[in-house]
Amino acid sequence: MRRLLLLATLLSFSLGCGVVPSPEEEATDAAREAARKVGERIYGQSPRTAEEIGRSAAGIDGVEVLRLTGTSTRDKDGVDVVVRTSGSAYEGWLAPEEVTVRRCFTIRVSGTSEWGEDPRDVDCPDSPPLAFAPPPEPPRLPYEELRARLPRVPEGGRVDEAEVRRALAGLDLHPAIRSEVKTEGGQVGVLLSVKGNGVDAQDCLLARVGPGDTEVWVPPRMQRMPGEGGCFVAAALAPQPQ
Repeated sequence: MRRLLLLATLLSFSLGCGVVPSPEEEATDAAREAARKVGERIYGQSPRTAEEIGRSAAGIDGVEVLRLTGTSTRDKDGVDVVVRTSGSAYEGWLAPEEVTVRRCFTIRVSGTSEWGEDPRDVDCPDSPPLAFAPPPEPPRLPYEELRARLPRVPEGGRVDEAEVRRALAGLDLHPAIRSEVKTEGGQVGVLLSVKGNGVDAQDCLLARVGPGDTEVWVPPRMQRMPGEGGCFVAAALAPQPQ
């Protein structure tokens, strides 16, 4: 009976060992997870070029961009990005040794992509990583100039949207700076912004002109992240809590 129990235990242990992944498989899974996180970082619904997406991916530590397919997320098929990532696992019990692998995956970025999609395993292209020129510096948003030109309306007065628009016109804004003006509840809200990359915090200024109250401010970084709603003219009229 004891012999049967021993055989059953050994058989169970052997079967269990058969499903334990090898260190190389575990390291590959870690590399795949790193690629999935790259996909989350570069995900976004705003239109972007292949170069903008590739530059964003290449800026992530430990990531190499090897190939770009497609020209823009506006296209039906979007942009496919082949990235190379690495993953590690440990082999052995008494003196474990680290096993590191480098693997390649394809990440699709398009108008129909979903956040958190699993990357596809692919063979690594036989080519060096792509190099990207630094993005052009965005124009400076005229905080002090806007604050100086916006009208000051006395308590009990009436805000004139046309006067606010004339103040903006007098700033001679850079063509890359978008402006938006909206009147609501006796106040005029102003937004000045430059196009973001869909991943990092966007640059923007908000202003509100009301009777006895003219303010200009930069929303906190978290509110300027994609999808957070901080860089909309509505946020000038109803500021989010900081």
